[in-house]
Amino acid sequence: MKLEKPKIFEALKKITVAGEGQNLVDSGAVQNVMTFADEVIVDVVLKTPALHIKKRTEVDIIKIIHSEVYEKAKVKVNIAVAAPPKEEAAKNVIKGKPIPGIKNIVAIASGKGGVGKSTVTSNIAVTLAEMGFKVGVLDADIYGPSIPVMFDVERERPLSVKVDGASKMKPIESYGVKILSIGFFTQLNQAVVWRGPMAAKALNQMIFDAAWGELDFLLLDLPPGTGDIHLSIMQSLPITGAVIVSTPQLVALADARKGISMFQQDSIAVPVLGIIENMAYFTPEELPDHKYYIFGKEGAKHLSEDLEVPFLGEIPLVQGIREAGDVGRPAALQTSSVVQEAFTAITKEVVREVVNRNDMLPPTEAIKITTMAGCAAVKK
Repeated sequence: MKLEKPKIFEALKKITVAGEGQNLVDSGAVQNVMTFADEVIVDVVLKTPALHIKKRTEVDIIKIIHSEVYEKAKVKVNIAVAAPPKEEAAKNVIKGKPIPGIKNIVAIASGKGGVGKSTVTSNIAVTLAEMGFKVGVLDADIYGPSIPVMFDVERERPLSVKVDGASKMKPIESYGVKILSIGFFTQLNQAVVWRGPMAAKALNQMIFDAAWGELDFLLLDLPPGTGDIHLSIMQSLPITGAVIVSTPQLVALADARKGISMFQQDSIAVPVLGIIENMAYFTPEELPDHKYYIFGKEGAKHLSEDLEVPFLGEIPLVQGIREAGDVGRPAALQTSSVVQEAFTAITKEVVREVVNRNDMLPPTEAIKITTMAGCAAVKK
C-alpha cells in the first residue's frame, strides 16, 4: 500500500500538543514526514522536555496513523526538544531576585581552600566602610565559617526585628560592617553536617530573611571550590560580579582557573571583576628592601593576563595579617601600614571594576552603583 502524506498530515491534526491548545501540524511541531513503502517517519519538535509528554505524543502519533491511515504501517517517531534562544536562556537561568536596598552583590571566591579568601573579604569590607560605603558581608561558607572570628563577633547572636510587619534577622555589626554567618547559629566546636538542599535553605534564610537595610555592597564569602553552594547562591541572587583570590603557586592557580571558568559559563554568566594575588611575597622586618617569593612570582598576575581578566593587585605575606585575623581586627584597619596600603589599592580597583561593569549594562536596582560615589572612592 502506498502511504499518502496529505492523509498523514490530516491525521496528525487530530493530536493536540500538551499544554499548548494547538494540534501538532498547526503548531509547527511536525517538522517532517517521510514515507517508504509501508514505513512512516515523523520528526517532531516539542517545547517541553517532560518525558511523559514526549512518550504520550509518540504513542498518540502511532495510534492515529494506524487508525486513520494504515493499520499495519511501521511508524517511527523522532522527538526533539526546542532549545530557547540564547538571550532568553541567559535571562531565565540565573537571574535571581534582587534584595531591596542592596545595590551591588560581589562574590569573593577561590578555587582552592587556604588561599586567604575570608581574610581578603573581611579586609575589603572594612576598607569599603572606611571609604564611606554601606557594607554587608554574608559568610556563605556553610561548612567552615570564619568571618565571625575575623570580626571578633563569634559569640554574638542575631536578634529578631520587625520589618513591615514581618520578622527578620538583624545582622551583627562590627567595624561598620553588617555580618551574617551560619557561625552565629552553631557552637564553636560544632560541625555542620548538612546535605546540599539543607545548606541552600539556610543560606536563603540569611539572604532573604535578614534586615540588611540600605547597602552599597554586599560581599559574599563563598566556600572554596565550584559546588552546590555556589550554584544555589547564583540561582538566588543577581550577582554583580565575582572576585577570585589565589596564591601564586601552580596548584592554587589551577583551581583559580576553574573558579573563573565556572563564573564565565554561558548558563551562569557572572562577570569576573578580577583576580587578587594573596601571599605574593615575604619581606622580613630586618630586610625591608628584600622580597622573597615563597609561593612563586606573579602567578596570579600571569593568569589574569592569560584569561584576559583584570588584575586587582597583590597582598604580601605578613605575619600581622594572620595575627589581626586571629584577634578579630582586620589588618586593613592598621593605619600607615604596608597592609593597609595594599588593601586600599585593591579595594579601589574593585570599586572601579564595579563602576565599569555597571556602566556597560542597563541600570537596575540590583546592579546600580552611584558613579559619583564610586569615582570619589577611587580618587581617595
